[in-house]
Amino acid sequence: MTAQSTAAMRRCGPPAIVTLAAMAALMALTAGTAARPPRPAPPTEATAPRAAGEPIMAIVSIKSQQVTFYDAEGWILRAPVSTGTTGRETPAGVFAVIEKEKDHHSTLYDDAWMPNMQRITWNGIALHGGPLPGYAASHGCVRMPYDFAEELFDKTWIGMRVIISPNDTAPVEFSHPALFVPNVEAIAAAPARAETLAREAEEAAKLADETKKATAIAARETVSLTASLRKLEWLKTRADAELAFADRKLTAAKTDQAKARAEEQKQRAALKAAEAGTQFDTARANAKSQLDAAAAAKDAAKAAQTKKADTAKAASEAKLALEPVSVYISRATQKLYVRRNTHKQWPDGGEVFDATIEVPVTIRNPDKRIGTHVFTAMARSDAGLRWTAVTIDNGADAKDALDRITIPEDVLVRIAPTALPRSSIIVSDEPLSRETNYRTEFVAVLNNQPQGGFVTRRPTVDVPVASGNDWGNGGFGFFFQPNWNSQPGYTRPRAGQSYQPMQQRWW
Repeated sequence: MTAQSTAAMRRCGPPAIVTLAAMAALMALTAGTAARPPRPAPPTEATAPRAAGEPIMAIVSIKSQQVTFYDAEGWILRAPVSTGTTGRETPAGVFAVIEKEKDHHSTLYDDAWMPNMQRITWNGIALHGGPLPGYAASHGCVRMPYDFAEELFDKTWIGMRVIISPNDTAPVEFSHPALFVPNVEAIAAAPARAETLAREAEEAAKLADETKKATAIAARETVSLTASLRKLEWLKTRADAELAFADRKLTAAKTDQAKARAEEQKQRAALKAAEAGTQFDTARANAKSQLDAAAAAKDAAKAAQTKKADTAKAASEAKLALEPVSVYISRATQKLYVRRNTHKQWPDGGEVFDATIEVPVTIRNPDKRIGTHVFTAMARSDAGLRWTAVTIDNGADAKDALDRITIPEDVLVRIAPTALPRSSIIVSDEPLSRETNYRTEFVAVLNNQPQGGFVTRRPTVDVPVASGNDWGNGGFGFFFQPNWNSQPGYTRPRAGQSYQPMQQRWW
C-alpha cells in the first residue's frame, strides 16, 4: 500500500500529496482517540428526584472535586467544588460543622468574601460559596457554587458530619453485631425519665442552697459563741487567780487587822470566782447544743451538695440520652471517646459538646492498620437502627475493623439502649486532632494525605476543654488546660496535624 500510495502521489502531484497527508493525520487522530478512555464528565449540580429529608452527612471527594449531601434515604444534593491547591491542600479526614455564619469575610485573605460559611475546623477550614474554576484552587477551604451554598445553609446543623475523602466514596448499607441496638422501652421512657430527673435535680439544687445558707448562719453564730466562751473562760481564769492571790495574802497576814482585810478580800474574790465559773459552765453547756447543731448543719449541707451533684449528673445524662451519640475509637491511642451535643451556647459562639466519657478500648492486633471508617445510624428499622458505612482510608475493610474492637460493656450500657438516628461510630488509625475541643464533635485528619491548607494556618490559642467535673453546668464542667492533647503518648509523625492549641477565630 505504501508503494502504491507513493506511486499515486508521483502521478497526481502536490494536490494528491496534501490530500493523502490530511487523510493520514485524520486516521491517526481517530486511532488515538479510540485508544484513550473517555474523559469523565465534570461534576454538575444535581438534586435527587424525590422529597429530601434533613441532611445527615456531607462527603467531599478531592479526586472528583465534588460534594454530595445525604439524608436517611440516600443522596439529596450534589455540586462541584474547588478544594485546596498544591501546597494548601484541603485536609482529608472526618469533621463536623462547628459554626455557621451567613456573611463571612476573611481576615487572612484580604477580606475575601466567604458567603454562607460553615466552619469545620477552628483554624479556618470551612465550606462556603466561592468561584469554581473547574479544578482545585482554594487555600484549603471547600468552595461550593454560590447559589448551592446559600440553599444549603439553612438545611445543615451544628454537629453535622462532614467527611473529606481523597477518593470517591459513598455510604453503603452495613450491619454488624458491634453496632448499637437501641431498646424500644428505654427510648420510650427516656423523655419522662429526663423530665423527672431534671425536676429532682432542681429540687436538690434548691435544698443545697437552703442548707448552704443555714450553714453560713450557723457558722457566723458559732464564731460569735466561741468568742463569748473565750471571754467567759478568761474571766473565770482571772477570778480564780484573784481568789488564789487573796488566799495567799490571808496566809501571810500577821496582824488581826491585816487578817480581817485579807479575809474580806478573799470572800469577795471567792464570790466573783464562783459567779464566773457558773457563767462559764452554763454558757459551755448551752454552746454544746448549738455547736452540735452547727456541725449537723454542715454535714447536711455537705450531703445536700453531694446529692445536688449526683442528681445533676443523672439529669444531664438523661437529657443527653435524648441526643444522638457519637463514638470515636482511635488505634493510635487505644481509647474510646463519646460526645453528645448539649445545645448549650458558649459566650464566644458555638455549642458545647459533652465529653465526659473517655475510656481505654481493646483492639486486637493493635500494631496492624485498621483504616478510617464512619458508621452512621441513618434511620430506625425493625431491628432498631439502619446503619451505613463510609470508608476513606482502607487499612482494613469495615467489617474487619469492627471485628477487632471490643467496646467496654459499661459504655454500651450507658449509650446503646437510647441510641438514635444520626448516632455514629468512627474507627480510625488516627488520634483526635487538636482541633477537637469543647465546641466540636470529632475532628480527625488523615496523616497519609497532604494537608498544606491545614498546617499553613496560624497556630491556635488555649481554650477550655470539657471535663467530667460538675461545676453546676448540668453534669459537666470546664477547666482551662493549655496545650491539651488527648493522646500524649502518640509518637507517630502527625504530618499536618501538628497539634497546635486551638484558636477561636482569626481568618
